Amino acid sequence: MKLLLDTNAYVGFKSGHTEIVDYLTMSNLILISPIVSGELMFGFRNGSRFDQNMLELNKFLSHKAVDTIQISDITTDRYSRIATHLRKQGTPIPSNDIWIAAQTMETGAELVTMDQHFKKIPGLIFRFFQ
Repeated sequence: MKLLLDTNAYVGFKSGHTEIVDYLTMSNLILISPIVSGELMFGFRNGSRFDQNMLELNKFLSHKAVDTIQISDITTDRYSRIATHLRKQGTPIPSNDIWIAAQTMETGAELVTMDQHFKKIPGLIFRFFQ
């Protein structure tokens, strides 16, 4: 099972959200988008534990089952298509989440998230946790 983590899923994992931890444990590959890394680092910089959070993130990223992916031309095309579709529907979602969805679709992964607005994206495979 190949998963791509949304920012809140990583936070849930680090916070010990039992269902997320169990689900990630079943995966053989966990993908991390640079969008997610950026959102996490932004949060770390606005908190009081930047160094500790970065150490934990780097440890997570170095795990053999975790791979960091890059934004490609395919990602940018998918992003534009998803954003256009959502705008025409009148159902926009945060721009960063469109990037994350585009990468999820490009890689053929399943998105792990705590955001329900991903259901607005046709064809996106995701697992929602509360």
